[in-house]
Amino acid sequence: MTKIEQAYALAKEQYAALGVDTDAAIAAADRVPLSIHCWQGDDVIGFEDFGGNLTGGIQTTGNYPGRARTPAELRADMDKALSYIPGEKKVNIHACYVESDTPVDRNEIEPCHFANWANWAAEKGIGLDFNGTFFSHPKSEKATLSSADEEIRSFWVEHGKRVREISAYFAEKTGKPCVNNLWIPDGDKEFPVDTYGPRLRLKKSLDEIQEKPFDREKVVDCVESKVFGIGSESYVVGNHEFYMGYALSRDDVLVTFDTGHFHPTEMVSNKLSAILLYKEKVLLHVSRPVRWDSDHVVTFDDELRAIMNELVRMDALDRVYLALDYFDASINRVVAWGVGARNTRKAILNALLQPVDYLKKMEAEGDTSGRLAVAEELKSMPFGAVWDYYCAKAGVPVGLDWLEDARAYERDVLSKR
Repeated sequence: MTKIEQAYALAKEQYAALGVDTDAAIAAADRVPLSIHCWQGDDVIGFEDFGGNLTGGIQTTGNYPGRARTPAELRADMDKALSYIPGEKKVNIHACYVESDTPVDRNEIEPCHFANWANWAAEKGIGLDFNGTFFSHPKSEKATLSSADEEIRSFWVEHGKRVREISAYFAEKTGKPCVNNLWIPDGDKEFPVDTYGPRLRLKKSLDEIQEKPFDREKVVDCVESKVFGIGSESYVVGNHEFYMGYALSRDDVLVTFDTGHFHPTEMVSNKLSAILLYKEKVLLHVSRPVRWDSDHVVTFDDELRAIMNELVRMDALDRVYLALDYFDASINRVVAWGVGARNTRKAILNALLQPVDYLKKMEAEGDTSGRLAVAEELKSMPFGAVWDYYCAKAGVPVGLDWLEDARAYERDVLSKR
């Protein structure tokens, strides 16, 4: 028996004393699909030719060497990162990661422009998720789907329609549902006089995009809000209330909660049980805000654990689509992927190691003292031993072994770009 197996055997006994089956927890954590975002690898630049300037209230900071410059480099970097992450995985891409020998504008994209992504995913046996790219484009400077300029608005409506067609293609090609998320940067630096008009136009645009029905088991449409962004500090057209109302009024559209898109004191973990009363599922973008939506690498922090705890306590892990959304250009980008994805999977497993039925029983009986005592004791349980065993069983590096491999990849590949 290896040291990892010995440590796990002891941990298994301790958790069993609280009624927790660690083998079952590992199996359940392994089944949860986690969508890994491609844009961490190239600083959200993509493969178009619109000047390469990131706009729409989004910023990347840093100029760490090794950024992926081509689709082949990006997929190779993702292959390396995926080898560090246990459990079922998907890959999340933006429309700006189009591949074409000739320039293709966003209202002209077709499935053939993403065939390399689809073939790559199918060969790996993983699913693909998709996002329309409504920023970093000459026609996104003032507004997109809420634009008063009908030519501009129609351009972006067509983009949204084509994104859905490509999502259906991804679902057919991979045999897995494609989550299609829509976020736009439309807003105002100052508070506008007319707040109603832009939202009326956005509603009209969304309805036009949604006109064509798709199999809901294959194309999952979601809409994402934001509290503010650089350049839209005072007014955001697609705010939380707008998209909540839109999604609740339509059976085939889900709400996206991005953990960085709310006020600093708002906790997404406290919103999940409310929205899941009214919607069968929700899309969750796992990020880490620091002061604002700065999309820092996800850490194993209190809010991440609280989110996963909520999902487990509601028995709702299968009702949430989990996707990562952050980008850090100040550190090794492959390491950034590995840290954030491993932490997210780690938080899922940690949540599954709760004696939920026992805690609920004490709560129902009014034993809040016991509930507190058990919840606090869980914090010092030997979770690390269970995580290490899970990684070893899944065939991914244990502990910091993956970091040394990532450093070797940086030395041999990234540093030579």
